Amino acid sequence: MALHFDLVDLRLMVRVAEANSLTRGAEASHLSLPAASTRVKNLEESIGTRLFWRNSQGVTLTPAGQAVVHHARMVLGQLEHLTGDLQAYTQGVKGHVRVYANTTALSEYLPPVLAAFLRSHPDVNIDLRERLSHDIIRAVTDGQTDIGIVAGSVRTENLETKPYRQDHLVLVLPRDHELAVEAAVPFERTLDYLHVGLHEASAIHAFLRQACERLSRTLQLRIQVSSFEVACRLIEEGVGVGVLPASAARRHARHMALHIVPLSDAWSLRAMQICVRNFDTLPVFARDLVDLLTEDAQAASAAADQAPDAAR
Repeated sequence: MALHFDLVDLRLMVRVAEANSLTRGAEASHLSLPAASTRVKNLEESIGTRLFWRNSQGVTLTPAGQAVVHHARMVLGQLEHLTGDLQAYTQGVKGHVRVYANTTALSEYLPPVLAAFLRSHPDVNIDLRERLSHDIIRAVTDGQTDIGIVAGSVRTENLETKPYRQDHLVLVLPRDHELAVEAAVPFERTLDYLHVGLHEASAIHAFLRQACERLSRTLQLRIQVSSFEVACRLIEEGVGVGVLPASAARRHARHMALHIVPLSDAWSLRAMQICVRNFDTLPVFARDLVDLLTEDAQAASAAADQAPDAAR
């Protein structure tokens, strides 16, 4: 049986799967709900099996639907790559790079690199999202994103990687806090105090929740905020303690009454990596972004080697 797949159908399948909703998937595909429903029905009839289970909460993929969406993402990704490779020979063609990163990379390191990239590639857009490292690995593997930046001991054996930065989580305190006299503290000890935390959707929040689960302890959140700066201001005011990236903590400690104490847990110092499915098959502009990220990391490492005291 010869099957013929329409690109509109493939994009619709991916968007419905991502939204768990035929209605929202249709809207994202700029189709009316009846038109989208007819396309899905025709596709199911062509394949000979159901692709979605429909229920009161929306839709979920059947095993066949999962297979279609998996391959649809790969096909659509290859079309993005084709667009990128042809960009050097055409005028006015827009490119699109999808980047998933953890909290520290997104907040501390990526903004200047992405700004430089966008200035040098005015016809390329970036879809940037914050995710947990394990979710980033899955997204790169499944073709949901082109470039991932992950931290810690995640398994990347099916992907190609390049070293990026180091992510060191530290304890941030008001200067007069009783833990400020310590040379280092284990994360578990910080759980005796109220915390100023990041919002629920942040990767750092989810990471610390997982650390608490391993300890069978609870993170006592006094308040949750949306940025490192706001967290540091509240810590300075004595609202609670916080676990933040060392780079952000040092930057805000220059003009706030804060004290920084290293965490003694091995997981607090995490190597960050750039990961993709295959560097050679990335579009030209996506490879340019990887090169910029690598050069930025190398420059930061060289600067840290020249000023070791400032890096600690």
